[in-house]
Amino acid sequence: WNPFNPKVFISCSADWTVKLWDHTRNAPLMSFDLNNQVGDVAWTPWSSTSFAACTADGKVHCFDLNENKNEAMCEQKVVRKAKLTKIAFNPRGTDRPVLIVGDDHSCVSTLKLSPNLRWTAVSKAEAERKAKAEAEAAASASGPRRGAMPKKVESDEQRKDPRLLEVEKLDKIIDVALK
Repeated sequence: WNPFNPKVFISCSADWTVKLWDHTRNAPLMSFDLNNQVGDVAWTPWSSTSFAACTADGKVHCFDLNENKNEAMCEQKVVRKAKLTKIAFNPRGTDRPVLIVGDDHSCVSTLKLSPNLRWTAVSKAEAERKAKAEAEAAASASGPRRGAMPKKVESDEQRKDPRLLEVEKLDKIIDVALK
């Protein structure tokens, strides 16, 4: 089940697919063919649109539907002669972004996620806001232009709850999938 939307879940199968479902519908919203048996799939704890799946050819596939609805953002070969059968994210992923995978030889591998796979709606918006503020500060280093309106400063009260941003992000993707 998606940690941000209780109606949405993902499934995986030996038929090589990962499917995104809304439990109120009979057909999947989206389907992803990973070209090999899929052993397990898991949502990230920090983003409503990100998940990872592990396959029998020893690969981990990381998706972020907010960035690309058709392909994995990352595909990493983890083991050579074993089938990956289990995948799990660290529940405290925002602090320690680690992915753990298990295989059919009883081995466990840990992977630290790349920063571009750790974006949340809030952290991405905050990074964009910070970059924009820095650009504006650099542009106005000589001071405000004569007659220019003073800039409005965004207060903390105007910012949305991070969980609501994640729910809105996933709802937009579901709306697109239904069209």
